[in-house]
Amino acid sequence: MTMTNNNENRPYLTKERLAELKKELADLKSRVRKEIAEHLKHAKELGDLSENSEFLSAREEKLLLENRISQLEELTRGAVLIHKPKGSQIIKIGSTLKVQKDSRIFTYIIVGSQDSQPGKGLISDKSPLGKAFLGKKPGEVIKVETPAGPIKYKILKIE
Repeated sequence: MTMTNNNENRPYLTKERLAELKKELADLKSRVRKEIAEHLKHAKELGDLSENSEFLSAREEKLLLENRISQLEELTRGAVLIHKPKGSQIIKIGSTLKVQKDSRIFTYIIVGSQDSQPGKGLISDKSPLGKAFLGKKPGEVIKVETPAGPIKYKILKIE
């Protein structure tokens, strides 16, 4: 996958994560919107809206819902699918790499920030570690600054 400037600010997603987000969006637009509309309707029936805490709460819920829907629409519309680079000897988004830190070996996959799960080895391209790996080759040693001080990683191979 070639990174170009027009993709720079677009979210990188795996096809699985994109499917999850689209499913959430569909659920919010149908089921959840209906539920909140019912809450609002019920709250309005209670009378004086200026002192109606149920109405204010339902209205806040609707605002949060519409913000999330907008966020998901933007994410799914602008997403760039991550494809595992084949035969590349340069680390890119989607690359799986083996690295050595001290005497320990780690496997990482470089993903977009929406897929990031550091505990599972899914490292965001926007994280300090992800940024340090991008564009590097096997055999290179990178140094990442952390609050505890610099940490060195040797890139063993790209799978």
